[in-house]
Amino acid sequence: MRIAGIMSGTSLDGIDVAIVDVTPRRVQTVGHAMFPYPAAVRARILAVSNAACSTAQISRLNFELAELYAKAVVRACRKTGVALQSLQLIGCHGQTIYHEGQGRAKNTLQIGEASVLAERLGIPVVSNFRCRDIAAGGQGAPLVPLVDALLFQSPQVDRVALNIGGIANITVLPKGGGPEGVIAFDTGPGNMVIDQLVERFTNGKHRYDRGGAIAARGHVNRNLLDRLLAAPYFRAKPPKSAGREQYGAEFVEQLITSGLPLQDLIATATALTAASIAAGIRRFAPATTEVIAAGGGVHNTQLMARLAAFLPAVRITTTAGFGIDPDAREAIAFAVLAWRTWRKETGNLPSATGARHGVVLGSVTF
Repeated sequence: MRIAGIMSGTSLDGIDVAIVDVTPRRVQTVGHAMFPYPAAVRARILAVSNAACSTAQISRLNFELAELYAKAVVRACRKTGVALQSLQLIGCHGQTIYHEGQGRAKNTLQIGEASVLAERLGIPVVSNFRCRDIAAGGQGAPLVPLVDALLFQSPQVDRVALNIGGIANITVLPKGGGPEGVIAFDTGPGNMVIDQLVERFTNGKHRYDRGGAIAARGHVNRNLLDRLLAAPYFRAKPPKSAGREQYGAEFVEQLITSGLPLQDLIATATALTAASIAAGIRRFAPATTEVIAAGGGVHNTQLMARLAAFLPAVRITTTAGFGIDPDAREAIAFAVLAWRTWRKETGNLPSATGARHGVVLGSVTF
């Protein structure tokens, strides 16, 4: 079955579209394309993400993003030489504007109206993946671990699949096991804090630290890093999930009030991401000998070098060695999850999300 997976993550880089052929035995990527958000759209998303806003803002953006998603699919098909008519299903994660995965009143909201997407493309759409897991007692995240298990679990090697997007998360893949033995959780910030600081440092000229160049010129403030790593979240046992609610504008403003130069804050935030990933692996996956990384963070050489230094006995590679573009991993994952929903198969891992049982994820719009 040929499926287009659409992903737009917490880093707000833009829209990733992965075109994937999925069968019970094989996942083959046909093409991938990424389209940055227009600056005005990105600003509107930030205005409604974990912030006081009007229902009108959310409703309008819900439809506007769906139009952008539909155009992104068409453009991705043209760019990769895939016929739009060959697509049989769309899996659309949507844009998360609020996620509260812990506590008694768990809730989540992803926008990007599936009805608009289905109408524009004439293709069934699976969307709203997270809510059913929350209804079953889970945190609604992370949902990619089931796909990680299908793609990367080994009979001989204890592995961790790592994603460094806006938030960093790991999937622990014990050797020789099945998906039932997998655990996964958000380790803490990925690129989100770094990106916000870079925007401040460059007065909005740049959205991320290309190659870690700014961090390389700064100095890690060890006292601040130690204080940040003392946060209870890093010691909490999984399942656990994080988002802009913890590491958004308020968190960054607290860093800035330290009075440290922005270059040093960027270097320290880079070290925080690497250290918290390494701590999560050491604490909850001590047998790990191989880390398979994906997400925008793999292009930050400072971040990856610090991670390697924190995990000297672990081989660190990327999903590229397994035929998966590191920038396309999550879009591919939601294509596979859409396929499972279409077949009425469960898509969550209770060991990862904390749900009471496995559930068929999402809503289908014809």
